[in-house]
Amino acid sequence: MIIAIDGPAASGKGTLGKRLAAHFGLRHLDTGLLYRAVAKALLDAGHRLDDVAQAVGVARALDPARFDETALKRQEVGEAASIVSALPDVRAALVTFQRDFGRSPPGAVLDGRDIGTVIFPDADVKIFVDAAPEVRARRRASEFDGRVDEVNVLADILRRDPRVHAAARDNIALQYAIEHGLRRSLATLSERRGVPLAHGRRCPEEAS
Repeated sequence: MIIAIDGPAASGKGTLGKRLAAHFGLRHLDTGLLYRAVAKALLDAGHRLDDVAQAVGVARALDPARFDETALKRQEVGEAASIVSALPDVRAALVTFQRDFGRSPPGAVLDGRDIGTVIFPDADVKIFVDAAPEVRARRRASEFDGRVDEVNVLADILRRDPRVHAAARDNIALQYAIEHGLRRSLATLSERRGVPLAHGRRCPEEAS
């Protein structure tokens, strides 16, 4: 089973993705970390960020199980990732990487951008996760421990929103609250796709 989760930054899609993967015994991939992982590997090895051959080689050899999320989410890595992400050959290599990851048994939950429209338009289930811009700005700013201004983060989120929401049309749309997102997603999966709600486990809300 492949579950594709799309949504804007800091909407909670990663948290939901991890919980759905654990519930169904699937692997999880935060695709937003891929370009950061390539960029960090290039920086660590002293390679130029626009060295296409080196970047493609790194992209093909990524091991998500070894990702250090704290290191990958540093600002300097994000800035380097924006350079790497502009390389068409790297983008193609990472599209292939994501598709191979999702199709490998027993299946996977992938969250990020364009997952249900570009990476897996034929995913078993597609979910779009959202939250109020102000909530997302607060979450994102808190990730940087006050090193970024929440007002600037909010302005960036509002600039990105129209493009991101265009991807939601074919997805199951959820106005996301973390404490209820998993239960609502499981219920939707059961109703629309015939996926057993418990799948050998009880939903956390049911167990409490």
